[in-house]
Amino acid sequence: MNKLTIDEFLIKIESLKENAGVDLSTTEDLSLAVMNLISLEEHFFFTGVKLNKDEYFETSNEIRNLRKELLKELMPNHEGETWCISKHLLSSTMRLIEVGNKLSSENKKDEAKIMFERAYKVYSIFWALKLKLIDGQLIKDTAKTSSNLEDLVGKLADCCNE
Repeated sequence: MNKLTIDEFLIKIESLKENAGVDLSTTEDLSLAVMNLISLEEHFFFTGVKLNKDEYFETSNEIRNLRKELLKELMPNHEGETWCISKHLLSSTMRLIEVGNKLSSENKKDEAKIMFERAYKVYSIFWALKLKLIDGQLIKDTAKTSSNLEDLVGKLADCCNE
């Protein structure tokens, strides 16, 4: 698959919106919900281990099942490893945001900014995969040169533009 130019990318997005009824702001909200569910799975797991209470593992499993259902909505036509790749991209995005927030609260603004930029880069790769602009094999190359993609995702997945 060749790398898309900005114009080709925008044409592809417009086509997706018209032909498939893609609502990117709703999909962005859903991706953020999946990120938080992944985080909840982890928290219930660690709480269960720390307190030695099985009910936390049961709740973690319930959260996991909900996350799986919602991830199916996000990635209905996945191929190969794209399901797991998507889950890990979203999970990594959430963790990088949390690290950035912690650094920011410690008044380490420059370090926080770097973490936020990394989070957005990873999130942009998720969107490129979701929109089938890249496949799982091209993620490594995209991670190295994703600045154009980041700019475009910023314009397309604007949660304030409803």
